[in-house]
Amino acid sequence: MATISLQLAQKPYGFIVTDESGNSVKLDNIGTQTPNFGVSPMQSLLMALAGCSSIDVLLILEKQKQDVTEFKVNVSGNKEKVNEFSLWKEIDMELIISGTVDEDKAKRAAQLSIDKYCSVAETLRRAGATITYKVTIQ
Repeated sequence: MATISLQLAQKPYGFIVTDESGNSVKLDNIGTQTPNFGVSPMQSLLMALAGCSSIDVLLILEKQKQDVTEFKVNVSGNKEKVNEFSLWKEIDMELIISGTVDEDKAKRAAQLSIDKYCSVAETLRRAGATITYKVTIQ
């Protein structure tokens, strides 16, 4: 079972969230009196998607003996207002890969990650989000 703890670090809404291994993330409520303290919880979902899919893609490419020298992911999203809350509706990802990498293998790795392996992507899809992605080889 995963466990986290949250501690108020800066009033009114600046939090430090720590996992059972001691790794921490700063969260805040964007647009409040704690500007730039941390990322919003909704932004952290997009960060989690980028991290989850990146691990998958890099693991797959490593197994295929692809030489990745640089790796970057840009994620953007649009929210839809539902009652009192907003859900991610459309999420676009661009995976930018440098190195000696076969483009078809990179595209297949991204497809496997987003459509099959990444738990964060599946969680967002089940909440109604559509996730699109493209791979750019440099």
